[in-house]
Amino acid sequence: DAKVSELLSKMTLEEKVGQMTQITVTNFEDTKKPGYFDAVKLKQGIQDYHIGSILNVPNPGAPTTKRWQETMTAIANEANKTRLKIPVLYGIDAIHGASYTAGATFFPQQIGLAATFNTELVKRGAEISAYETRASSIPWIFSPDLDFPRNPAWSRMWESFGEDAYLSSKMAVALVDGFEGNNVGSKYSVASCMKHYIGYGSTTTGKDRTPSIIPERILRQYDLTIYQAAIKAGAKSVMVSSGEINGTPVHASKHLITDILKKELGFSGVVVTDWKDIIYLNTRHKVAETKRDAVRIAVMAGVDMNMVPEEFSFYTDLVDLVKKGEVPMSRIDDAVTRILRMKYELNLFQTTVADLKDYPKFGSQEHIQEAYNTAAESITLLKNNNAVLPLNKTEKILVTGATANSMKYLNGGWSYTWQGENSDTYAADKFTILEAFQN
Repeated sequence: DAKVSELLSKMTLEEKVGQMTQITVTNFEDTKKPGYFDAVKLKQGIQDYHIGSILNVPNPGAPTTKRWQETMTAIANEANKTRLKIPVLYGIDAIHGASYTAGATFFPQQIGLAATFNTELVKRGAEISAYETRASSIPWIFSPDLDFPRNPAWSRMWESFGEDAYLSSKMAVALVDGFEGNNVGSKYSVASCMKHYIGYGSTTTGKDRTPSIIPERILRQYDLTIYQAAIKAGAKSVMVSSGEINGTPVHASKHLITDILKKELGFSGVVVTDWKDIIYLNTRHKVAETKRDAVRIAVMAGVDMNMVPEEFSFYTDLVDLVKKGEVPMSRIDDAVTRILRMKYELNLFQTTVADLKDYPKFGSQEHIQEAYNTAAESITLLKNNNAVLPLNKTEKILVTGATANSMKYLNGGWSYTWQGENSDTYAADKFTILEAFQN
């Protein structure tokens, strides 16, 4: 905290607002050479706009640990040219293993983890995920997903722990403990990010990012207890829900973000938006007249970092809002204090780039075996009365359905690329369900 205070006292308003700005990595890519930086664009982002965070995976997806190392080195070199040399915090959706790195060990999605009912296995899996994510030079992951789904049609059910708040709480603690370890600054640990605070999995229609109707009593009895457990376990950050509850977008709710999360639950970590969600207060939710007004509403509600993520309007608008007295400097200082604290805790001022020699177990047989053990315990057999198991090789078996011969559906989202849509290419050497039966 002393280091944070000292650094904060040296910062200009522009440097502070830059720390609150998060931009997607593809914004800085060379249009003629996907996956590689345009030096001018990277310099503009880090030196002119002072951005504090970058997220996502470079094109075309799933870089090797060596490519991640080169990417992070380029970012670190640019940050070291700035006046205060504040490191850039890189975040990624490594939600079931270091799933954006070629050759990484994949674990079951969270619904599969919950089906093991085995917190020790889940914690061990998170430790491996942290190890392999840090081997990719990335210190911050957007996991665990603590959504409490109530609508079976919801499209992200697989990303949650299911419909039991007690089980979800236990699994949340196991993941946070595994990710962050005893020392989140270790080269084998990462900062976790709880998501999506709050009420995200309960949309009225079942469609993602659409409104919910949830009485606060129900939110407190179920949803909030999961976050409470993860906060107590030490989760360093939280991502805000893209939805709205009872007509109020969560990104605009001071009641939910500041009064309950920060004050009542005592959460001292970083509150980050989801993708483009401050802009959406203006364009989709219609609670802000302009994008500038949306920035004021969200920051005053308690947002610390904005996943903007494809432009610098947040930076220019927030600087202007502070200069004109519409957002107090105290709110900016609170946000930046939280961000800098996490950077110090992650040891980023010492090193942001992994030494690959420190990670001999990346994608190793030992890690694969742990993933297999978890997958095996996740299998759920409902009933087998005079039924199909054990399989009889002399009989014909019909393997049917749209997902039967697809790695895309078997791996699910956030696998190699954003929605995992290229898993059939990246995991061509693995068996689909049909191929597994055939073999």
